[in-house]
Amino acid sequence: MILSVSRRTDIPAFYSDWFYNRIKEGYIYVRNPMNIHQISKIEINPDVVDCIVFWTKNPKKMLSRLNELSDYNYYFQFTINSYDKALELNVPKKSNVIDTFKELSDKIGSNKVIWRYDPILLSHKIDINYHIQYFEEIAKRLSSFTNKCTISFIDNYKKTERNLDGTGSKELSDSEIILLSKDLVKIASSYDIEIQTCAEKIDLKAIGIKHGRCIDNIVIEGIVGYQLETKKDKNQRSECGCIESIDIGEYNTCCHNCLYCYANFNKDQVMQKTKRHNPLSPLLIGDVTDKDTIKERRVASLRKKSLF
Repeated sequence: MILSVSRRTDIPAFYSDWFYNRIKEGYIYVRNPMNIHQISKIEINPDVVDCIVFWTKNPKKMLSRLNELSDYNYYFQFTINSYDKALELNVPKKSNVIDTFKELSDKIGSNKVIWRYDPILLSHKIDINYHIQYFEEIAKRLSSFTNKCTISFIDNYKKTERNLDGTGSKELSDSEIILLSKDLVKIASSYDIEIQTCAEKIDLKAIGIKHGRCIDNIVIEGIVGYQLETKKDKNQRSECGCIESIDIGEYNTCCHNCLYCYANFNKDQVMQKTKRHNPLSPLLIGDVTDKDTIKERRVASLRKKSLF
């Protein structure tokens, strides 16, 4: 099993105490996003968890307790963008986040910390040259602390359009994507960083950027030291190449309040849910009620069986 922690919220930044408690207890409860009273009980221990994939903008609170994960394999998808607080309301100063990135990389290795520069958008104040300038500023500082960067380009879903209303933000055209990507790949290459895309239809292979997988069997096999029996995650978009995983997060619970985020689409829910967080509960938000039904989800290692 691959544990995704989490596409739906920033657990390392805001709920790390809860996560470490769940590791200690050996199981976790996850509400079904489509049926909130349906709860899955998921066993989490080194025998069934092949790898944990953390998604975060600021894992600072986790760093002093990484020893508690010593029995697990894991890596981080670590987002550092060029935006200010007009778009990323509660993300710490970039200099502080970059220092955390370096500290994490020093502790676990540059191959286990993947830099995410996404989603890329344009506005009245943010143009192609803006991205070129600040991408290089970040790449320069992360050089030798990571070897891979994942990029994606914003898709204006209805729920993100509401959040971005008034910011002048817009999607890039294909020609703008190609123009920007040519410069990004040159910059990344100069700092020995490989660029890949995340869930993009556009093919940038000709300019040196391959379609990537955020939850990547090749990366994971390199970390765990054995082959996996995996298949594409059918719950993700058709353009997404990620392998199957179990996500333990909950929507509308991330306190970074980035306006472009698809996982936070109701500010009132974010405020209500975060107040109900109990670090001792098996659930990320709230506690089990009489209306809930709990079913144990069968999980197992994905280690490929061999005759030899």
